[in-house]
Amino acid sequence: MSEFKSETEFREVMDRTFTLMSEDPEIGPKLRDADTPQRFEFTDVDLVVNIRAGGPEEANLSWVWSEEIDWEPKVRMAMSSETANRYFQGKENIAIAIARRRIKAAGDVKAALAILPITKPLFSRYRAMIAADYPHLED
Repeated sequence: MSEFKSETEFREVMDRTFTLMSEDPEIGPKLRDADTPQRFEFTDVDLVVNIRAGGPEEANLSWVWSEEIDWEPKVRMAMSSETANRYFQGKENIAIAIARRRIKAAGDVKAALAILPITKPLFSRYRAMIAADYPHLED
């Protein structure tokens, strides 16, 4: 089992991951166009992040590490940091994780599942990032 060393490390890795998605010329615009605001609770590290499409003068994605936001998420998901790490490595199927209750989902889950194929190209980049900078997270 691979674990993050701290809440700070988890947030750092996720910030880098969201930046990779937002700045990717294929993934970023598709996620912006999908416009599916989401809230993720990471239960074991007690962190919440809200992600939405960026505005006209913003990056493709905008995210806030806070429960206080000025938009309504379409989808809410709660999971452990380990499940999130496994997902970005391409080793956790979201639909199966929801069925097995490793992820608790609410709201428009269908919309969230519809954008999952957009993020698949990120998996190899995420694996390369953790191999280079966070090898203890490799699963």
